[in-house]
Amino acid sequence: MKNLGLYIHIPFCKQKCLYCDFVSFPKIEEKQGEYIEVVIQELKEKANPEYQITTIYIGGGTPSYLPLGGIKRIMQKVMELYNVWKEAEITIEVNPGTVTKEKLEEYREVGINRISIGLQETDNLLLQTIGRIHTYEEFLENYMLAKEAGFQNINVDLMIGLPGQTLENVKKSVSNIIALNPEHVSVYSLILEEGTPLNSKIEKGELTLPEEELERMEYWYVKNKLELAAYKHYEISNFAKPKKESKHNTSCWKQEEYLGIGLAAHSYIDGVRFSNIENLEEYLQNAKQKQWGKNKIIQEMQTIEDKQKEYMLLGLRMLKGVSIQEFKAKYGNNPIYLYRNALQKLVEEKLITIDLDTIKLTNKGLDLANIVWEEFI
Repeated sequence: MKNLGLYIHIPFCKQKCLYCDFVSFPKIEEKQGEYIEVVIQELKEKANPEYQITTIYIGGGTPSYLPLGGIKRIMQKVMELYNVWKEAEITIEVNPGTVTKEKLEEYREVGINRISIGLQETDNLLLQTIGRIHTYEEFLENYMLAKEAGFQNINVDLMIGLPGQTLENVKKSVSNIIALNPEHVSVYSLILEEGTPLNSKIEKGELTLPEEELERMEYWYVKNKLELAAYKHYEISNFAKPKKESKHNTSCWKQEEYLGIGLAAHSYIDGVRFSNIENLEEYLQNAKQKQWGKNKIIQEMQTIEDKQKEYMLLGLRMLKGVSIQEFKAKYGNNPIYLYRNALQKLVEEKLITIDLDTIKLTNKGLDLANIVWEEFI
């Protein structure tokens, strides 16, 4: 039986953050019930007894924005239709201000065992600047509710490189997070996307981004503090307590297969990357007419060369790097020979190191990872 990750996309949110370009829709509660039923139909359509589900990730949008009972209906159908491994990691994303004690208890009841909370910053003015709907105090309340509900695997998101953010802001945020002792911390640099309100404010000069040097100082401060607090830096943006790495994300970085359910959800099966369409009305209408093929977009049909390059790119996101022996076992080729010119160049630029079995980023490579990845695109 083959292993499979399952991703379920919930595209609704209370308010779209100013930096967000994900497929999500604020304040259209009237579509939520219909959407849940269509997700259930799609789960039925794509159920395959040949697969064992080892991880489930419910993302968005803001999944916790669904009313009480919504996630329960979806998860009950997953458990009914799919062969879910008894030790599966099952994650849901939640945002402060959309979580209640009753919702958290319901998540636990239906088997969800990991929760990812979008904090981003502990300074309320900065949260307001980027369009978050919550305060730090609301985050704390929701975090404690999650603990009381029995969650023993909690991720907290932190963002750096925000407009107006100082190193002192970051120091305070990471200290506050460490004091809470979550099992996992994700640290993301702000990426400005065209068409977002935040990008428009930056272009108009209404807000100013910190200098790149300051952002790198923030990153290294966070990295060092988290490592001193016994968090393992296992992926370029992710830190975990022992054995608390995100299994779902790690499986994606290892090129393992996953199925996406819901609007705009991406899948990777049999070397083919495909997704659902992004238009909500079309997605719902096609589902009603059982024309599932109209909801599917082929993104990439990978050749062996594509797979090998992607394996290098994704593997170099991981701090342990790419195992030369594992690459050979998977593809029958030696990456040292296959990518000799690119690797030699990256070694000379001190962006990677190569030892007997490992190709991995240096500290300089962590700062300039995009340059490394470009060699495998």
